[in-house]
Amino acid sequence: KPSSAASDVYKRQPHALMSRRRFAIASSAAGAAATLGLPVLAQSAWPSKPIRIVVPYTPGGFTDQMARLVQIGLQTRLGQPVLIDNKPGANSLIGVDAVAKAAPDGSTFGVVIAAYAANTSLYPKLPYDPRKDLAGVSLMGVSPLLAAVNLDAPFKTARELIDYARANPGKVSFGSSGNGSAAHLTTELWKSLTKTYMIHIPYRGAVPALTDLMGGQIQLFFDAPTGLINQAKAGKIRLIGVAGDKRLPAVPEVPTFIEQGFAGFTGSTWAGMLAPAGTPREIVKRMSDEVARIIKSDETRAKLDAMGTFPAGGTPEEFDAFIASETAKWGAVIRTAGVKAE
Repeated sequence: KPSSAASDVYKRQPHALMSRRRFAIASSAAGAAATLGLPVLAQSAWPSKPIRIVVPYTPGGFTDQMARLVQIGLQTRLGQPVLIDNKPGANSLIGVDAVAKAAPDGSTFGVVIAAYAANTSLYPKLPYDPRKDLAGVSLMGVSPLLAAVNLDAPFKTARELIDYARANPGKVSFGSSGNGSAAHLTTELWKSLTKTYMIHIPYRGAVPALTDLMGGQIQLFFDAPTGLINQAKAGKIRLIGVAGDKRLPAVPEVPTFIEQGFAGFTGSTWAGMLAPAGTPREIVKRMSDEVARIIKSDETRAKLDAMGTFPAGGTPEEFDAFIASETAKWGAVIRTAGVKAE
């Protein structure tokens, strides 16, 4: 029975003692969890509110498609709404900055592509620090770029293209979806390896570049497989090579550049999930595990095959290491080719 003094306190502040009791119970539970080696996350029941996935590009593109591939599965597995928030602009800097500055409470994540690694070298000053402000969650998929040429071009294979470019310096023009894009940097890498001189025509996106390729305004275009596969099957462009170490299931007849004698030449775009730095490791690990399960499911694999994308789904540590290697690779290309941001 409470003392008369305690009763007086309870009468004057009825919520005070209840709050103290709740705090004591919560503290006791957390202490027990720590003693047993259980993660504190189990006590907070993450997620307790909707999850936002920031896509730093417009809807419909490769990055957006990859985010939406895991959206429904995450909603089912995590029991909370998962919302796609498209924040395009500045070669993904606006959207990535929004992730970097979001509260690290497990309610905000972002999906990025190869440009994220390239931007570290492409821009002298970023609005965020990729090493301090962001943390890897999972590499979702890797999409080796395809190379396509105009149907009326005076070359039909990769080797014929190189021979023509060497004999006619500056007469071959290639398009890209913008300065510093995976398409641009992959073509610059190929130019360096083959010792050729071709003219770069940057576009504001892949669609106008592909339109000009079909129209003959440019002769060569490296890009993510999805759009190129569809146009090649429609007989509007010719595919001459895969910039990966194996062929794509969607177009098994197209050889890799390595098979064609261009040893070591690879270039890809990829999609991966990031979290704001400081997000609890238990949450990052749980999200990574769930993304991997969805990406590696038979249903998702079939969709990825059609997109020319190989599923990944690694650990946060593996994705951080992958980003570091991609940053170094494309940084070297940017410096060698003298690529500048638009």
